[in-house]
Amino acid sequence: MNYLKLFFKDKKAAVGSGMLLFFVFIAIFAPYIAPYSPTYMGFTPMEASSWKHLLGTTANGQDVFSQIIWGTRISLVVGLIVGALTTVISVVIGFLAGYFPGVIDEILNLLTNVFLIIPGLPLMIVLAAYMPSRGMWTIIFVITVTGWAWGARVLRPQVMSLKSREFVNASVVVGEGSFHIIFYDILPNTAGLIAANFFGSAIYGVLSEAGLEFIGLGNANAISWGTILYWAQNDQALFFDLWGWLLVPGLLIALLGMSFALMNFAVDEITN
Repeated sequence: MNYLKLFFKDKKAAVGSGMLLFFVFIAIFAPYIAPYSPTYMGFTPMEASSWKHLLGTTANGQDVFSQIIWGTRISLVVGLIVGALTTVISVVIGFLAGYFPGVIDEILNLLTNVFLIIPGLPLMIVLAAYMPSRGMWTIIFVITVTGWAWGARVLRPQVMSLKSREFVNASVVVGEGSFHIIFYDILPNTAGLIAANFFGSAIYGVLSEAGLEFIGLGNANAISWGTILYWAQNDQALFFDLWGWLLVPGLLIALLGMSFALMNFAVDEITN
């Protein structure tokens, strides 16, 4: 509870939380904020920015501004889900490896090292390219598989250190089981690292989703900031002076990543 109070009093956390709430608001109320349907193709193709179309139109006659508003949903959801899934996997593997020495630790440590050695971006591209289907959940799966290892690597030595502390030894002496020790003694003392792991993974998810969509490894028909960038590049937006088609979604990706980064910095400062 004290950590939560300190978190919301921190300036970085306040700014980051405000930015994240702004994107959540846009994602929830996209039908009311966007002036047009993101899939409607009845406008003049490649039309320049105007009061009717703030960021112009696509080659298919769709309103770019409306697409960007609707695209907030997928980009935000992917970041949050990837952050949650990678954190859960990191916590499970990091805690098991750190608490149970011997064969379990050696196997999980070897698995973690393998995923840390393999370059993440090439592995993501290969997995995404050979997946039988393409869509949001495919991208979430690919990013999660390639992004959990660094969190597990950070948590493992922390758990090993906490396991040897006096309060854990006291629980062992009074006969508490492994489940109680892990969830009631060790887990609360790693809350800061787990929160930082979540925010770092969320940043990784947002940027990776945009990158995979941009190079055409996602569902090109979905409406996300990554696919908007893909079509802007594919349809030569700069050649037609449609700068907003490229710059605005890129800026929003950076701002969403910044919101997670600011909260990550705040958690690091508070826990340290």
